[in-house]
Amino acid sequence: MFSKLILQHVRFRKELCSFKLSTFTSSRIPCIEKKSASGECISRRTRESQVAFRCLGTSVSHNEKHYLTTPIFYVNAGPHIGHLYSAVLADCLCRYKRLRGFKSKFSTGTDEHGLKIQQAAADAGKDPLVFCTEVSESFKDLFKTFNISYTDYVRTTEERHLRAVSHFWKILFDKGFIYKGSYEGWYSIPDESFLTESQITSSHDKNGNPIKVSLESGHQVEWMKEENYMFRLSEFRISLIHWLQEHPRVIQPERFHHIVLRWLEEDLPDLSVSRQRSRLNWGIEVPGDPEQTIYVWLDALINYLTVAGYPEEHADWSGVTYHVVGKDILKFHAIYWPAFLIASGLPLPQAIYVHSHWTANGLKMSKSLGNVVNPHEKSQRFTVDGLRYFLLRQGVPDTDCDYYDDKIVKLLNSELADSLGGLLKPLHRLEAINQCVRLTNGFVQRHAPWKLNRNDEHDLRCVFGILLQPVIPVLADRLLDRLSVESSERTWDDLAFLRKYKGGYCPFEGRALGPDTGVLFCRLDRLEAMKTSMKSKKY
Repeated sequence: MFSKLILQHVRFRKELCSFKLSTFTSSRIPCIEKKSASGECISRRTRESQVAFRCLGTSVSHNEKHYLTTPIFYVNAGPHIGHLYSAVLADCLCRYKRLRGFKSKFSTGTDEHGLKIQQAAADAGKDPLVFCTEVSESFKDLFKTFNISYTDYVRTTEERHLRAVSHFWKILFDKGFIYKGSYEGWYSIPDESFLTESQITSSHDKNGNPIKVSLESGHQVEWMKEENYMFRLSEFRISLIHWLQEHPRVIQPERFHHIVLRWLEEDLPDLSVSRQRSRLNWGIEVPGDPEQTIYVWLDALINYLTVAGYPEEHADWSGVTYHVVGKDILKFHAIYWPAFLIASGLPLPQAIYVHSHWTANGLKMSKSLGNVVNPHEKSQRFTVDGLRYFLLRQGVPDTDCDYYDDKIVKLLNSELADSLGGLLKPLHRLEAINQCVRLTNGFVQRHAPWKLNRNDEHDLRCVFGILLQPVIPVLADRLLDRLSVESSERTWDDLAFLRKYKGGYCPFEGRALGPDTGVLFCRLDRLEAMKTSMKSKKY
């Protein structure tokens, strides 16, 4: 019943009852047999097929909850391909959970406080809130274009968030975890982060003057000394180590889990969690102290509680939280945030999914180089689902990935225009789709496809359409519409072959096809893409 499914860029044909395939399906998984010493027949692929069936046949309680978040995105500038990658990863995971029957909450939004925003608004000659609103709307527009199916969009300038942050601060202060003191050390304004001596290095600015910069980001740091409020981060080092050791899969991929443990081998200094208002006035006021503004990262991280309903009604969601974050903000999510939660007595995240960055033609994206990839522009060339597919298929979470137009043309022509097989290798939970496909590579050479039952073909296409919804929702919907699969029949429980091949009823058999909407995905012009790519290198 499994095969390599290849979709050619031809129109739907009634005589095929669906789209043209270069391979067909069988009514059962092929068995490659050999004889054991005792004469017993052994299948080489029995174990593989059993694993695939178990994964695809597992369902969950429809009352089980799942709360997934993207980071909230900083509004000092508009969205780029890296922001979209975070959002698409989270969207795919959330759609997959919904497909499985989870009751899911999915949040995203914008981080709108801090010195960097204050400076960006001033440079633009705009009121900070007006500036933030304009940029936040550009993120909303991006997410709408790319079908990011969030349930909650939060802005840190919202009243509900101000209440949550003030309440959280008071809890930490009343428990004695926040105290007033004096901070002196290195600070990076672009990163909104304090750095230790081991995290900086010497460099020179464009005029040749000696400066200090962050080892990780390369941004210039400055020495800062001021009186503000401190969080007793040093008291939570051992608790954080125990948490990570007892939950070895809480930070994924595993490489990042080990990175955080190495960070925790060093002492954790107490963390400054406020700024003097004379220095930073664009932020949330410290409760009871109008001369101080709450540190932007404490403010920003609490958005996950705001969306959950904190402080009134958060218990249902705060214990089932999963974060998707970029590697550049791992420290804030894997050290600061868990420490804040432990101090407040709230549940820790179930998992933190970390991804790496995208480069452009081998170079780090930057405004100065003019090589920042604009997702809106690329979607006009490669389609929304095409770009979604490329990011999910080509992105490797634990290493940086390179973007260039010729690569995306090759991939989309090969795997969307010509084939719907070999999908989602980076996404571990959907590897079962590939496993099912790989089970019958070479199957056509051993069987006569023209003798196959057409209903089996139809069933398999329904299965693939349902499974592909989290990745390419528009194309999957078009495929399922063409196969006359109703919107109420597109869940995990509706995978037809699971019932049919256990002797049950298959609801998709014998249906007439839906309207012919034409080519599912057209092949892309590689030459045009190469010209575009060459132009982009002239920055």
